This record gives sequence, C-alpha cells and structure tokens, in this order.
Amino acid sequence: MSVASSVAGVRRAARESVSGLPREFWWLWTSTLVNRLGAFVATFMALYLTLDRGYSASYAGLVASLHGLGGVVSSLGAGVMTDRLGRRPTLLIAQSSTAASVALLGFMRDPVSIAAVAFLVGMASNASRPAVQAMMADIVRPEDRVRAFSLNYWAVNLGFAISSAGAGFIAQYSYLAGFLGEAAMTLACAVLIFLKLPESRPERMSGTGKAGVAGVTEVGPGAEGAGPGTGAGAGPGTGAEVAAGAAGTDIGLGTVLRDGRFMSVVTLSFVVALIFQQGFVGLPVAMGADGFTSVDYGTAIAVNGLLIVVLQIPVTRFIQHRDARRLLILSSVLAGYGFGLTAFAGASLTLYTLTVCVWTLAEIVNAPTQTGLVVRLSPVHGRGRYQGMYTMSWSVAGLVGPLMSGLIIDRFGAEWLWGACAVLGTVAGLGYWLLMRGLSEEDGAGKGEGQGQGEREGKGKGAGEAGTGDGETGQNRPLRGRLRVRTKG
Repeated sequence: MSVASSVAGVRRAARESVSGLPREFWWLWTSTLVNRLGAFVATFMALYLTLDRGYSASYAGLVASLHGLGGVVSSLGAGVMTDRLGRRPTLLIAQSSTAASVALLGFMRDPVSIAAVAFLVGMASNASRPAVQAMMADIVRPEDRVRAFSLNYWAVNLGFAISSAGAGFIAQYSYLAGFLGEAAMTLACAVLIFLKLPESRPERMSGTGKAGVAGVTEVGPGAEGAGPGTGAGAGPGTGAEVAAGAAGTDIGLGTVLRDGRFMSVVTLSFVVALIFQQGFVGLPVAMGADGFTSVDYGTAIAVNGLLIVVLQIPVTRFIQHRDARRLLILSSVLAGYGFGLTAFAGASLTLYTLTVCVWTLAEIVNAPTQTGLVVRLSPVHGRGRYQGMYTMSWSVAGLVGPLMSGLIIDRFGAEWLWGACAVLGTVAGLGYWLLMRGLSEEDGAGKGEGQGQGEREGKGKGAGEAGTGDGETGQNRPLRGRLRVRTKG
C-alpha cells in the first residue's frame, strides 16, 4: 500500500467521522473545547491544597468531596431546569455561575471558606452537564449520536491535554493565575453559547401533531411509532422517546427512579466513575507523596488527554457497530486493573505514565458507549431528568471518591487504594454481565432506531414499528433489549 493511498484513507476516515453533523453541534463542540482549555480546579485542587497550602490528604479529600456534593445537589435540579426552563438558559446560568465561583475560590485562604466555595464550584460546574447532553441528543440524529458524543468527548480531552500540561507550569508560579484563567475561559464559553446556540428543547405536541422547535419536523397524530424528527425527517429513534414524545407524557423524577434497567445502569456508572475519580484525587496525592511535583503530575495526566485526542475517533469507528454489553464489561475491568497497576509504579514517572495509558484505553471505550446507551434509554421530554440522574452518578462518585482515597491513603497507604480499584472494576464488569446476560445480541437492535434510515427519510417516521409505549413511564418494551451500539455513516 502506497503512502498516498494511506493518506487518502486517513482523510476519508476523518471526513466520514465529522461529516453530516448539524452546525449547532459544532458550536456546542466549540464551547466544550473552550471550556476545557481553562480546566484547572478539578485537575490541580488536590496538589494546591496539599503542596501549596500544606493541608493533609484527608482535608484535600474532604474539599474534593464537597465539590462532588455540590455536583450531586445540582445534577437533578439542573436536569429539571433543562426540561422546564430550556437547554440554553440552563447552560448560560451554569457557566456564568461557574466563572464567578472559580474566581472567588482562588482568593479563599481560610479552610472553612475554601471548603464552602469548593461546594459552590461543584454545584455550578456540574449544572451544565445535563443540558449539554440533552441539547446534543436534540440536535443530532440517532444514528449519529455515538459519533457525536465521541467527538464531544474528544474536544473535552483535547482541551484537557493542553490545559493540564500548561496549568502544571502555571501552578509552579501562581495557583491564583490558574483559578482566574479558568474563570475567564468559562465566561468565554458562556458568551459563545449566548451568541451562537439557539434553544433546542422539543416542544410538546399540540392536538394537530405539530412540534414547535427549529429542526423538529411535523409528525401526524396517527403516525405509527412517530416521534419528533430531526434533520431530514429523522426521528429520535428509540421507543422511550417515541412513547413520551407522541403521547406528551409528563416525565417526573419518580418515573426515572422507577425505570429499573436505567437505574441499574446509573448504579454501575457510579462504580466505574468511582474508579476514574482516582486519576484526579488519589493519583496526584500518591505522586506527591512519592516526591513528584505538579509538573510531573501534569505531564502524566496530560497523556490521558493526549491519548484520547489521538485514539478516540478511530476507536469509536472500530467499536460503533459492536456489542455495547461486551464493551462496557471490558472497559470496566480494564479501568479497575489499569489503576490497580499503579501499585507497582514506585518512584518511576514512566511507570505512572504507563498506567495512565492503560486506564485511558478503558475510558475511550466506556465514555461514548455509556453515554449513547443513556440517551437511548431517555424519553425526549424527560432527557434533562434522565441525564441529570446519570450525571448524578458521577457527582456522587466525586463526593465518595475523594473521601475514600484520602482515608485509605492516610491510614493504609496508596497500594490499598489501587487494589480497591481493581476490585471495583471486577464488580462493575460482573454487574454489567448480570444486567445484560438475559438479552440476545440482536434483540430489538433494529427496531426503534429505525427499521432503516430510509423509512425515516422517506416517510418522516420517528422509529419504525417500535412506537407502542407504556403510558405511565414513557418507556416501551422493545427498548429493553436494544443495547447494541448501532450507527450509520
């Protein structure tokens, strides 16, 4: 194979990876990139408190946990705001509040005030997540969603790779500059959203069957399995979306909590998130105890973002048609044992970096697969609440993870923390296997997401034949087996 043909193949793959997505998606993608370019607090808070301020690992864990508690408080509230107030207003409020609270945190010196403002930062910063994910699901066709979530995750980590490496050097001279830099970038993100992103929330259908939001097509009241379409007549494509969208069913938090399969996914997501949290809490504390500086940690953790930037898109192209169940089991186990290997890193920066490479591979597989699954299990008019509940699993992990790591490191040593990560990865993998073992590989995979795209494009139907739903929950039974990642293009 010639070099020219190889280059042409790479260009074609890149073009296919980014083509066909709406302009609004790319503005949302850009806002994500800008926001992550300023990331500082979540990455360097533990080092700031232990190395610069001289506090213990337990106190650093407490502050990080309060940051996570703020996220827990805001996740469900932000989910409700996303559904009721709208995606765009929720994003603007969240980003503006984050900018103000992060700047304030940089000037705090008293341990009580540091902890209190860290809680506020956690509330503000996590409030945007349900809105971002709901907006992305609104504006992107179902068959493109895994690809879209992967591209957005790629932007997150491109910004993270740049900011973590640069912020490590900034922290050598002034942590305050890091706090103010994040505040400025977050405010720039809010301005970009205000200027470029319209509201995307689907309106409930009227008696004539018309949905009044840009990009959402008319759907007749008698359409079989019809849901509000996006793009060229493409409907959201999952049974839950169809049932809730066509019937206009009210989706409350009680509906989410009664959705047993979804809550099982949320629980397993919490276990996996608990593992990944250690990359930003347990790892910097352990490296600091081994004599490494903020630059050393910034270099090691920047590899995480760099690998995702390089591998996320090609890996997504490889996994997008594969069984989501196997991918979730594999990524959970790989994450646990990737962190488990950190116990053998000793005083070697190279070994620390290699362990980061291992669990980063798990993150690359897990992130788009898990997010795509959550969207497919979420009704259209309950997306904010469903995404809020899913986001809460990560926020709770952000609360529990730092406390766990701080206490284990202080009392038993870092090696016990890494062993616990391996155990949690095994538990999560087993949990996914138990949750999904009763489902055949292809059960329901072709229904809902459209018995083919042609049916959506030609007739404007939302989900083929999978439109018969449960009126109470907005979920329909064919969705239960649809756990295979399926995209076109």
